[in-house]
Amino acid sequence: MMKADTPQNTRGAVVTLSNRAREPQHEASVHAELARRIAGLQGMAFLGEYDPAMDYSGKLYFVPSGTVIGARQARELGLGGETDLFGGVVPQAFVETKAISHPLIRPDAEAPVGWSRPFGARVKGCVLRGYSAFSLADAREAGHRLLQEGALRIKPVRATGGRGQQKVSGVHELDEALAQLDEKELRQYGLVLEAHLDEVTTFSVGQARVAGRVISYHGTQRLTQDNTGEMVYGGSDLLVVEGGFDALLRLDLDESTRQAVSQAQAYDEAASSCYRDFFASRRNYDIARGVDGKGRVCSGVLEQSWRIGGASSAEIAALEVIVRGRVEGAVRASSVELYGEDPSLPANATLMFQGQDAEVGFITKYVTVED
Repeated sequence: MMKADTPQNTRGAVVTLSNRAREPQHEASVHAELARRIAGLQGMAFLGEYDPAMDYSGKLYFVPSGTVIGARQARELGLGGETDLFGGVVPQAFVETKAISHPLIRPDAEAPVGWSRPFGARVKGCVLRGYSAFSLADAREAGHRLLQEGALRIKPVRATGGRGQQKVSGVHELDEALAQLDEKELRQYGLVLEAHLDEVTTFSVGQARVAGRVISYHGTQRLTQDNTGEMVYGGSDLLVVEGGFDALLRLDLDESTRQAVSQAQAYDEAASSCYRDFFASRRNYDIARGVDGKGRVCSGVLEQSWRIGGASSAEIAALEVIVRGRVEGAVRASSVELYGEDPSLPANATLMFQGQDAEVGFITKYVTVED
């Protein structure tokens, strides 16, 4: 556990909050280190993990491991807006998942309470071709429709790092994949069926609002082989500027990057408009660009992350540089995740975690920053 810091003349305290069903050791350790750095940026104490039984005397700023779900929980924690946490608050559980990125197969298809049909219409031009389903019948219908134009991907909405996804090229494969689903999970959280792309580049576009400052960034993700041989998230390379998404769009961007930033901005604005009681200080969007089954180049937002994530070490490292006035213009920052023992680290690496993790095996996480 990260040691708590208590600087003098603080304006409150930062605490971590473990609110996900599963939180691997390597993630918890990185979250604690980033919370300590956020505390430093805001002139606050860092008090470690939140203890609901403790009587905290001052205002608390939370760094939750997951998105906070529900207005009631937010009120209990004292979260009234984005200045109270590094992450986000959503009204219902499904809103934090990739399920909201796509429309239903039919206007009268099954959907959970709180589902926003206007959101699907707002983001139609900035997501890939696909559907979200909350029943086996709707998932099957959506799959059949998508297969008419090529292969599709079935995506469990609560999986991270690309895990659990399946490529489906025909009706038989579709039926086999759907037969493996947990119908209770499907009804509560939904399932995404989305056009499969080849030759994919995944962009990261996001924003963080901390210590009265706003930074925005674009970048690309890397894949790496984990300790089981599966290709998973391996880090992000970001170009960070101070200001909103418009500050990014003022840069000299290539066409594909400019499109990715514009799509993320449109998705972000739609979420703020269509989902009541949603707010977030950390907003990250994954945008995929590739070739679909018809040979068309496509680009679209895959999913959102309104919680601390894999790129957050790079975000906070860049923010520290900007706040300290050590650079004018843009900052390049990279978060890196490596599996296996004894990896080679660059000289400018700041180690975030290295060791044996019970879930993923030996893993190393570090961050680099360049002015």
